[in-house]
Amino acid sequence: MPTQRNQILDREAIMSKIKRIAFQILENNFQEPHLYIIGIKGGGAILGKKLKEELAQISTLNPTFIELSIDKSSPHNSVVNLSELIEASENTTILLVDDVLNSGKTVFYALKPFINTNIKKIETAFLVNRAHRSFPIAANYTGIEIATTIQEHINFSWSDEDFGVYLE
Repeated sequence: MPTQRNQILDREAIMSKIKRIAFQILENNFQEPHLYIIGIKGGGAILGKKLKEELAQISTLNPTFIELSIDKSSPHNSVVNLSELIEASENTTILLVDDVLNSGKTVFYALKPFINTNIKKIETAFLVNRAHRSFPIAANYTGIEIATTIQEHINFSWSDEDFGVYLE
């Protein structure tokens, strides 16, 4: 039986959410000297790059984008890699970005590289918040919050032909 695919957000809605999140990030971080946008590989990296582009259009804030790699199927056993090093200091702010916040497990383990650093703050941004948390992760910035069952899946398509968020 084929999976039913319901579009939750189309291109216009996604870009609107990204713009709104960027304004919220700017409002809370306009005075930060060092802002790193850390995008979790896949949808989080794509969203992180789009947030960086939007911030460049609406402000003089110039965050550094870094991609974080983690095995989402087994994050507790995964090595967490950053595409480049962070110059951590008491003036450093990190924005950890992923496409969907579900249980919080991936984000929890993605924080490993920052545990023993002297940074000012860590914030999180997600396009979709499913709120099925079993780990103590909060969303600072969210595009949309959706009540779903555990059996349902949120899928993103970032291609030019099929740019959208779907509930399957």
